[in-house]
Order: sequence, then C-alpha cells, then structure tokens
Amino acid sequence: DADILVINGAGFESWAGDMETKVVVDTSQGIDHGVNPHIWLDPVIAKHQVEKIREAVTAADPANADYYKKNADSFLAELDQLNSFIKLQLADCEKSDFITFHDAFAYFAARYGLTQHAIHDVSPEGDILPQKLQQVISLANQLGINVIYSEDLVDSRLADTIAGEIPSGRVLVLSPVEGIKQQEQDAGIGYIDKMRENIANLRVGLECR
Repeated sequence: DADILVINGAGFESWAGDMETKVVVDTSQGIDHGVNPHIWLDPVIAKHQVEKIREAVTAADPANADYYKKNADSFLAELDQLNSFIKLQLADCEKSDFITFHDAFAYFAARYGLTQHAIHDVSPEGDILPQKLQQVISLANQLGINVIYSEDLVDSRLADTIAGEIPSGRVLVLSPVEGIKQQEQDAGIGYIDKMRENIANLRVGLECR
C-alpha cells in the first residue's frame, strides 16, 4: 500500500475514497473552485497544486526536503514561464470564443480572458442529443468559428460532424491532459509540452497574429 496518494481533488477522482493509504493529498484544497474539476489546466492554479504535493512529500520524508524543494522550485519556474508564454501567444487574436469537446477549459478560459463553449459538460461521456448538436453548429456559425476542438484520447467523429456543417470547418486537438499516451511518455512529453501544443492549436482557432 502507498504511504501517500496524490489526487487532483475537486471531485475528479470519485474512486479515491476507496483507496487504502495512510495520507491522501487533495491538491484542490485551498483553491476557490466550483464543480468543474479541471483546475490543472490553469498554470497559476497548478502552481498551488505543486506546492501542496511538495508539502505532503516533505512531511512524509523530511530527510529529503531539500530534494523535493529543488524539484518543486524547478517546476514552479516552468509554470511561470508557461503562463507568460500563453499570455504572449494569446495577446493579439481576432476571436476569444472557442468550442471544445467537453467542459475542461473553464479555468483556463477565465485566466486568459477567453470564452469556452463545450459540446459535452464536465464529463465527456454519454451521447449528444441532435438538438444539442444543432445548437453547437448554430453557435459556431453565429460566432464565425471554423475550428472545432476534439481531444487526443477520444474519438473525433463528433467534432468531425460539427466541422462538416460550418464554413471552412476543421478539427484540431485541445488536450485536457487527462492522460499521456505511452509513446508520448516514452518520448518524455509531459504537461508543459502538451500545454504548448494546445496553445499552438488554439492560436489557429482564435486567429492570433
């Protein structure tokens, strides 16, 4: 059994209460969040999560406190750089609205002054009613949106259908970073890399200069 179980919290891991472990570290504690659990997609909030993890592992293993602090400080600096990068990349865009596969980017959108419109709610599972599909298509046409964002771990057919109903429609990936494919893990690709890929694709849909 693990001594420490680190979870995102905010309701994301419904199974966590069944785990047998000495310490459960809920990284959402102390963060002002609603029912949407996707707090990690805001790099500023993610810094708080890193600090919560550092505090927990240091308390469990104080002999290696310096090691944990060094690693945490390094990643915190990367998150600061990512935040600055995102603000720079999204500073001059024609649009501020974007359509996502599910409601994962609420905190991200709020941080950077954008408006997310989601096909699914906070859970990407379940069928989409035809009325909802038509609403999304109508919204895309109304806002002049021609990029529909799917995800890297889901079937893109729903996004493809919507994109086929809007002028010059196309599908790009906006990853909620809920998992990393094995080949990406093998290549050393992590959160920062996935977020930078997201920004490159988001710039296309927002028509950034």
